[in-house]
Amino acid sequence: MLAPDLRLNAVDETAIVDEAIISRRSVRAFLPEAVDEPTLRAILEIAARAPSGTNMQPWKVYVTTGETKRKIADAILNSGVRAEKAVWDEYKYYPDQFFEPYLTRRRKVGFDLYGMLGIGRRDVDRMREQHDRNFTFFDAPVGMIFTIDRRLNKGSWIDYGMFLENIMIAARARGLHTCPQAAFAPYHSQIRPVLGIPDQEIVVCGMAIGYEDTAKPENGLRTERAPVEEWTTFLS
Repeated sequence: MLAPDLRLNAVDETAIVDEAIISRRSVRAFLPEAVDEPTLRAILEIAARAPSGTNMQPWKVYVTTGETKRKIADAILNSGVRAEKAVWDEYKYYPDQFFEPYLTRRRKVGFDLYGMLGIGRRDVDRMREQHDRNFTFFDAPVGMIFTIDRRLNKGSWIDYGMFLENIMIAARARGLHTCPQAAFAPYHSQIRPVLGIPDQEIVVCGMAIGYEDTAKPENGLRTERAPVEEWTTFLS
């Protein structure tokens, strides 16, 4: 049995970890305040402790700021390829057709977000403008692009998810927020020449990282989670 002081420390550590996980959310408006490179390096070093099959560590990261980050946005927004016509030709993130319960969950988060921004359900132009903010990394000072070697298999993609989550949790521990962004994946042709990404690598996603702009209404969004009983079976 743990001594009283050790039990107290364990409780404190549990609360800290839980808070980092619970407070992680997709922030869609950032302050211009810079994030220094030592902080970014520390986040990535810690995130790389994520488990991976036979310790392959399948992740590759391109960290962009300033002019390079702007060039990514320009390449995508000036490509003439709108989100509704973007082709997921490297991998598919979503099903070809949504079904329950996933359809309802997807619709709710979209309606909630647009409602906070005063965007009506038929206001296609404003929806498109909001979606395009993905490509400026929602004005975050740092934009990360993640890739994986196309020769790797599904197990490495599972490992990659744990790595991405570690980045987001490590960022929260430092008072930063993030937004993981699959929206970049269909635009790999526009991103590759800007960052010098070889054809052997698949663009997995992007991620905005920085300090939250608490004055923006979209950052008031708090998504719900289904109760444990809905998706867990306990057996004995």
